[in-house]
Amino acid sequence: MINADIILEEFKKNSNSFEYSKCIKKITFQEKLSNENNFIFSVPNIFILKWINHRYTSILGGLSNDLKEIEIDFLLFKDIKDKLNTKSKEKTPIIIKEENPINKKISTLLPSNIFDNFIVGASNQFAYVTSLSSAQKPGKEFNPLVIYGGVGLGKTHLLHAIGNHCSSLDVICVTAETFTNDFTHALINKNLSSFKKKYRNCDVLLIDDIQFISGKFGIQEEFFHTFNELHSKSIQIVLTSDKKPNNIKGLEDRLKSRFEMGITANIKQPELETKINIIKKKCEIDNINISDEITIYIATNLNSSIREIEGVLMKLNAYANMINQNITLEFTKNILKEHISQSNNKISTEDIINVVSKKLNIKPSEIKSKNKSKKIAEARRITIFLIREFTKQSTISIASFFFMKDHSSVSHAIRKIKSDIKNIEDYHKKIEDLKSIILLEIK
Repeated sequence: MINADIILEEFKKNSNSFEYSKCIKKITFQEKLSNENNFIFSVPNIFILKWINHRYTSILGGLSNDLKEIEIDFLLFKDIKDKLNTKSKEKTPIIIKEENPINKKISTLLPSNIFDNFIVGASNQFAYVTSLSSAQKPGKEFNPLVIYGGVGLGKTHLLHAIGNHCSSLDVICVTAETFTNDFTHALINKNLSSFKKKYRNCDVLLIDDIQFISGKFGIQEEFFHTFNELHSKSIQIVLTSDKKPNNIKGLEDRLKSRFEMGITANIKQPELETKINIIKKKCEIDNINISDEITIYIATNLNSSIREIEGVLMKLNAYANMINQNITLEFTKNILKEHISQSNNKISTEDIINVVSKKLNIKPSEIKSKNKSKKIAEARRITIFLIREFTKQSTISIASFFFMKDHSSVSHAIRKIKSDIKNIEDYHKKIEDLKSIILLEIK
């Protein structure tokens, strides 16, 4: 049985220490206003409300099968008194509602996930074009469409963008886990006819994280027949996965074959320019004011998960508003030092040498040698600078690695790169590009 304590515990499990102390701990269950069909929680300010809307709707959505017809509302503290006095229905809610029986079709599309605010770059252009075409001409060109790639790169955004574009049609957009739960519920209640009516009579079927059904051969059997029936009627099918269908272990060959009938589109980790554009677009949408310098700092120092970038921007903005602080570069560095430290722990000295040597067309052994030619000496200085940036090794340790006389040689190399960044046009971009490549290739 779902109750308020379970929901609050779910929040806690899915939050870090900062989120818990600054946001989750401040959520209060309003027992007097709640009933068995409607849980009401209060929060102290609009920033926490926005944070919940951004970060935790998906967490509550994961509970939706148990919540059944329960509504969950989040209100500002200042609205609670009015509600108690007037029973007003005016509020700023997040509502998660999942109804049974299975044949009830509840929209799960996120309205903010549309094509217009999806940032297109070299890493995702093909996935974007095929998704847009599938939305404009469902069932005509790319059917099925399978979008695959790592976590937090925009697969779900494109899936929901297709659904929102086709909103005039009968669209079903669910996770593979929800499909599985619906099928299990139908079996237990001997109601397979309702399950088939729901999933085989739509105009567009969108399934997120299809890899979830790997190893579940009863579910795969049902999905195989559902797929065949829809495809035979030219119903658009779009699936997302964390890897290419042929590489999903535990997935039957006949399903792999069906998925490969249409088109597969890979979303790769975004390049630096795309990350910068994503940050700028997100700041525009959420009215977050940061400088270009901070934008570049975030883009080059975080890994390439769009989801993490969005979370970091939300964290920066919320924290700045809570303490009435402008978002400066120093403020950003302090807030993000935990993220960047965790991100950089995976990078080794050899990794950096390999990236620099490849980018500057120099052998790794030459960077570590005592060759003093201009090109190799510069590459060595850049490498030392990046080792210090990413690994935080001591100057003594770096000097020992490069067989230098003492740590002062390392300090001199770092000062020279900092001077070149300041005084040579486009040198800053050269260093930032190398940073981005290190983050993309190593992580």
